[in-house]
Amino acid sequence: MDQPVSKASSNTTMRPASGAVMDRVVPPSRRKVVLRKTLRYGAPVVVIGLLWAGWRLVPASGTLSVSQDQLTVATVQSAPFLDYLPVRATVAPLNVTFIDAIQGGEVSEVVAKDGALVKKGDVLAHLTNPQLQLDVTSREAQIASQLGAVSAQRLTLQQTRTTEETQLAEARYNLLKAQRELSIRQQLHGQGFESDANVQSYRDEADYYAQRLKRLENALTLDLKVADRQGNEIDEEAQRLRSNLDVVESSLNALVLRAPLDGRLTNFDLQPGQSLKAGDKIGQIDSEGQYRLDADIDEFYLGRVAIGERAEADLGDTKLPMTVSRVHPQVTNGQFRAELTFDRPPPAGLRRGESVDLRITLGETHRALVLPNGAWLEASGGSSAFVMASGDHSADRVSITSGRRNPEQLEITGGLHDGDRVIVSSYNSYKNFNHLSIH
Repeated sequence: MDQPVSKASSNTTMRPASGAVMDRVVPPSRRKVVLRKTLRYGAPVVVIGLLWAGWRLVPASGTLSVSQDQLTVATVQSAPFLDYLPVRATVAPLNVTFIDAIQGGEVSEVVAKDGALVKKGDVLAHLTNPQLQLDVTSREAQIASQLGAVSAQRLTLQQTRTTEETQLAEARYNLLKAQRELSIRQQLHGQGFESDANVQSYRDEADYYAQRLKRLENALTLDLKVADRQGNEIDEEAQRLRSNLDVVESSLNALVLRAPLDGRLTNFDLQPGQSLKAGDKIGQIDSEGQYRLDADIDEFYLGRVAIGERAEADLGDTKLPMTVSRVHPQVTNGQFRAELTFDRPPPAGLRRGESVDLRITLGETHRALVLPNGAWLEASGGSSAFVMASGDHSADRVSITSGRRNPEQLEITGGLHDGDRVIVSSYNSYKNFNHLSIH
């Protein structure tokens, strides 16, 4: 144990010389040594780490940073592809017949009402046209005069034929009488009672009538051919005149407007006193109880919807088979029209203009790589898609090829594989980007 030292002695004998404390080397503490090494070797590592983190956080060119909550992702998979097209169609009459005014005139009486069921020949309205009535009367008189002249020509032909036949009959009679006289004279000549000269005169007379009969028969044969040809021409002329007369009379009858066939009268709004010109449409007749469906379809399907395609109409609880009967090639406002007919009678109660849902079958069901049909197709058109990378922190745009589509599915024909995860939400915000950074 150290001995205690008095204060006096400590103050006098143990005090070091001036400056001795400052010259003594004090060793550094362990903490300071560690701190110096950390600053020397760790600072570059920290700087490098910060630079790498900044590079990761700053998006590359053509990259857009998006939130995971904004995305909808679906997986490419092999599944049955249902090749059909749902459309909304409108009920229309199977047959529509338009009614035109054949002759102009003023409406004097309206008999039928719009929407009424009519039979063929029913009177719809009466027109008046005084000038037409005068023209018809004058034309009828002219035709009647021409028919009279034709009848006179036929009478002349008949009289000529009768005269020739009478002459031919007389020639036959005269020949027969001359031959009998000649026979008697020849018998008397054989008995010595007639001279040769007298018999010769009877022979000459018989020869004359024979030649005359032959000439008349030849002339009658030729005349009959000419008369037949003239008779046919006269008959044709008479027929034309009678047809003209029927036309003239029908033009007057056309002032009475009649239903051309059975059905329901629509778009018929004539009023008494209304003036009509020839060719004006006055209404139409729709087939009653016979309907078709008219569907307006996106032009994308113009090459795939064809006559004969099968379809199914949804009429409440009833599914009715249908067939595409006509496809209009004209495209209006991006749509074309197809007409479909019922394979069996539709239920009662259908009304013109009623809307009906139907599915048109475009092909047979088969397995294919499919993706959901959604908003992503609006901007991409089925030519590209954003495929998720592993880890779901990024997505890259890849080119794809697509085939058929229905409201739920899109057929993938190239660029994607079974199991690929694809963004199927809208691409409208990504049009100008090929990479997405997802956080």
